[in-house]
Amino acid sequence: MSARMKVACGCHAAAYLLFAVFAAIYLLRPQFMPYHAVALGMRWEEVGRPLQVLILGLMRVVGGGLLAAAFIGAVLLLWPFRQGARWARWAIVVQGLIVGFTSLWGTLSVQLNTRARSPWLAAAVAVLLLLAGGVLSIGPAPASPEQATR
Repeated sequence: MSARMKVACGCHAAAYLLFAVFAAIYLLRPQFMPYHAVALGMRWEEVGRPLQVLILGLMRVVGGGLLAAAFIGAVLLLWPFRQGARWARWAIVVQGLIVGFTSLWGTLSVQLNTRARSPWLAAAVAVLLLLAGGVLSIGPAPASPEQATR
């Protein structure tokens, strides 16, 4: 793997690591995030049980999506990307940007419409890392027909 592809791989790995960290947080927390409390203007204990169940359910959905993205990204990076499969270069970026941009949209929506300070910067960093990795992984056409089919 060329130095350029190693840097691209590192960018992608860092973005997917961010997804994995937030996945763990959202899957394991027993209550909403501190910025959720600010957005609602209520402490966890003040929120009714039905809303607690709903918020935790939504957090688990987000965490599961982030975990799935991190897992798929890791599999793509460990095998087809490292083997030089051109399709994997696109798959890593596309699936990551879907997760990254929707996370950025959601967190910015909270940031801009409430007094809460949401973690939008982490989503923005992940998007930038994925874009950088995508640009770096664009390379010359394959030298052999076998490489073209990868």
